Amino acid sequence: MLRSILLIFSFAASHAVYAQAEYELEVQAYRDSIDAVFANPETTILKDDELEGFSGLPYYPVDITYRVPARFERIRKGEVFEMKTTTDRLPKYRPYGKLYFTLNGKELELNVYQNLELMQNPAYRDYLFIPFTDLTNGETTYGGGRYLESSAKALDEDPVIDFNYAYHPYCVYSKKYSCPIPPAENHLEVAIEAGVKL
Repeated sequence: MLRSILLIFSFAASHAVYAQAEYELEVQAYRDSIDAVFANPETTILKDDELEGFSGLPYYPVDITYRVPARFERIRKGEVFEMKTTTDRLPKYRPYGKLYFTLNGKELELNVYQNLELMQNPAYRDYLFIPFTDLTNGETTYGGGRYLESSAKALDEDPVIDFNYAYHPYCVYSKKYSCPIPPAENHLEVAIEAGVKL
């Protein structure tokens, strides 16, 4: 009996280790694809002198604890508003829903937004935007916050927030870009030590 129990625990542990390794490879593959865009002279937003010594963006180590299940609550007929940006541009968004989750022992929530202009493009009709700020901003990450993305289908089927995919807005790397500023309601009173760093 004891042998059987030990075998079950051993299998579960090895399965968890395999799942973690597989997950890390998945996230790393995504990061490599982003770095390839930055490293390519034809697609990069970096200046020539920055591109010359570019070897990849800095990231926090992949940490599966920052991939958290969430409860998604749809907002029906959310009121359209103009989201502030780093320039005078004011793109129109509407609240699409809320994500409720627990991280580091804290109950947290994030608003999910839908861009009205992108909604007109069939390729982005399902696209959802999750800008946020946290306690790493101005220290190890950009002071203006970072972004996550999702889709309506993903949130309906399996609402998960994965901060390992958090990225900086393009205006961090080039002043020619106009980037949305995360609304105050999307500030998290925790340090999100996952995703891209400065």
